Amino acid sequence: MGKSASKQFAEDLLQCHNEYRKKHQAPPLKLSSKLSKEAARYAESLASTRILKHSVESTRGSCGENLAWASYDQSGKDVSDRWYDEVKQYNFNHPGFSSGTGHFTAMVWKSTRKLGVGKATASDGSSFVVARYFPAGNITNQGHFESNVLPPKTTPSTP
Repeated sequence: MGKSASKQFAEDLLQCHNEYRKKHQAPPLKLSSKLSKEAARYAESLASTRILKHSVESTRGSCGENLAWASYDQSGKDVSDRWYDEVKQYNFNHPGFSSGTGHFTAMVWKSTRKLGVGKATASDGSSFVVARYFPAGNITNQGHFESNVLPPKTTPSTP
């Protein structure tokens, strides 16, 4: 994948994240070239082993991480929509971490400021995506979910 393609993918993923974040009253993320370099390096390593597993926490500092795999070349919107789709399982009346909603909550975590994006294609054509979030979300201490994962606001339709 050429540089421009990966830059376009990162921009698309960022834009989709920010649209979803806006819906949940979270400020927009900024793309970090440092985090993106690290995410790209990890995506390459996943593509070489073709095994989808989270990086060791100590290797990503205080960053959160979302991963995606598909047998085809994924778009930033595909990946974002799949992660965000977990909102359907999230219970805003009983906020907290669940393995079925971790991608969604990482995306809209209000206090997260920066995003790093990496994508790599394996020899079989499948693609691996790594998103890094700083500071990390999904902090399970009491009260963190309540103040960082806000319900979607309904916007009145304009005539």
